Amino acid sequence: MTQIPVYLFTGFLDSGKTSFIQETLEDPSYNDGTPTLLLCCEEGEVELEPARFASDRVFIQTVDEQEALKPKLLERLVKSSRAQRVFLEYNGMWQIGDLYDALPEGWIIVQEFCFMDSSTILTYNANMRNLVVDKLQSAEMVIFNRMPKSADVMPYHKLVRGISRRADIVYESVEGQVIPDTIKDPMPFDLNAPVVEIEDIDYALWYRDLSEELPNYEGKTLKFKGRVILDERSDGSFFVFGRQVMTCCVEDIQFAGVACVYPDSFRLKNGSWATVTAIVHVGFHEAYGREGPVLTVTEIEPAIPPVEEVATFY
Repeated sequence: MTQIPVYLFTGFLDSGKTSFIQETLEDPSYNDGTPTLLLCCEEGEVELEPARFASDRVFIQTVDEQEALKPKLLERLVKSSRAQRVFLEYNGMWQIGDLYDALPEGWIIVQEFCFMDSSTILTYNANMRNLVVDKLQSAEMVIFNRMPKSADVMPYHKLVRGISRRADIVYESVEGQVIPDTIKDPMPFDLNAPVVEIEDIDYALWYRDLSEELPNYEGKTLKFKGRVILDERSDGSFFVFGRQVMTCCVEDIQFAGVACVYPDSFRLKNGSWATVTAIVHVGFHEAYGREGPVLTVTEIEPAIPPVEEVATFY
């Protein structure tokens, strides 16, 4: 099967995607004659200037309707252009998940850039957070452009880090200066403490860190609050423990829990709140059907619910 590398450019209208693509394709060290299909899914104020591209082997195709973005269409466009790679400028109002569903087999997103206009993105986040989160959660690099001189970048940094700890962040000033983000993000808990205590307000952040950096938790003793869920697959030797987490909006609330080994699980009340102290080991567990964090409970005691029962990142 032929694999097609896809370079994905996301962000809202007039956030700088087209300008970046134009500059990239003008660079002969990148646009070296490799047949390239450029898919444009929205039209902004800036127009592409193909005459300035370093190579004329760039084939531009506009897809205005999201319903038209289907595997058969994309396969046909690559075949007709004989493209060996794809640049995809995605509409900011469309969900990323719909794009993944539309990609033909063999199409692989190798880089994903998210562009945001610093003068409007905080307003977007306040009014359309679900779309902002959608663009940030899988981006490898986030570029905040049109950044005023001496602007406080912390609100933009926090916006990204509330969704992704792995994305690189850069700020581009109105003068064109590009400044990488160097802000350090210490965790609100001490992973080297004899007992790592997770405050109620930090549950979502901790759970994401556990998911992304699981080896760091091997052998650690944790203490945190959650709800007891009696798994029907359990013979009484374990239960699932955690909280509901909301990433951006009510519609995406999901239970985020871990498997807890406890011989007297059958004595616990399903759905009850408790504080658990447990030792973490990484291994296979039937609650996941794969490898994951397996907590051996050393202490469990009843607890009152947290002030905010649904944990968030912000």
